[in-house]
Amino acid sequence: MIRHDRPAHRRIDLDRAEALRLLGSVSMGRIVFTRQALPTARPVNHVLDGGDIVIRTHEGSALTSQAQPADDNGVVVAYEADAIDPDTHLGWSVVVTGYARLVTDPHELARIRALLEPWAAEPGMDHAVRIHPDLITGILLIAWSEAAPEHG
Repeated sequence: MIRHDRPAHRRIDLDRAEALRLLGSVSMGRIVFTRQALPTARPVNHVLDGGDIVIRTHEGSALTSQAQPADDNGVVVAYEADAIDPDTHLGWSVVVTGYARLVTDPHELARIRALLEPWAAEPGMDHAVRIHPDLITGILLIAWSEAAPEHG
């Protein structure tokens, strides 16, 4: 039987400022980059720093080997974070697309190390990658009962 009821959720597009605010409210996300010509996703923790997303990584990681030093263009990546309730399926999701660059300035790297403790305690997590957001999209999933009344 096909149901024609109103869906239980309403999707609201977020503006850039709200999407970044929500992204900054969590510490974990997923970075998507190209490895051997295929998309690869990795869970990582992050911090927002001056509107950029910063993650820690180690020498020899697939991302570290692809991210260029800060004075080059870098590598295109996507970064996604969310907070969606597993029972109600309500919450939000933000996707950032931009260029990832390896942080090479020793003073900036020391500052980042103080800001962000890696959640995966791998040896050599001494590197950092900065993602400058060029495109930010986000959605909020709310219950219809929370939505503004429909017109017409």
